[in-house]
Amino acid sequence: MSWVSFTALFFATWWVVLFAVLPFSVRTQDDDHDVTLGTVPSAPRGPHMLRAVIRTTIATAVLMGIFYGLTHGLGYSLNDIPHIVPDFSPTPGK
Repeated sequence: MSWVSFTALFFATWWVVLFAVLPFSVRTQDDDHDVTLGTVPSAPRGPHMLRAVIRTTIATAVLMGIFYGLTHGLGYSLNDIPHIVPDFSPTPGK
């Protein structure tokens, strides 16, 4: 895999992980019992994007490290995914 493909995969994975990590440790205005007039009670209380970006980058780096280890260390590729699951189809004659 070229470094361009790896970078593109990192970028796509980073965005998926961002939306998975985004709700972690968010304090809402309702949690602090201080709802600003004109906002919904479930609105976040203060900025938290920097922490989310840092967590996302770390989690994506770990996932991409595992992917790199599987592809370059163990020799697996994306084409091996269909062969990982055993074939449970009935054999003819049984």
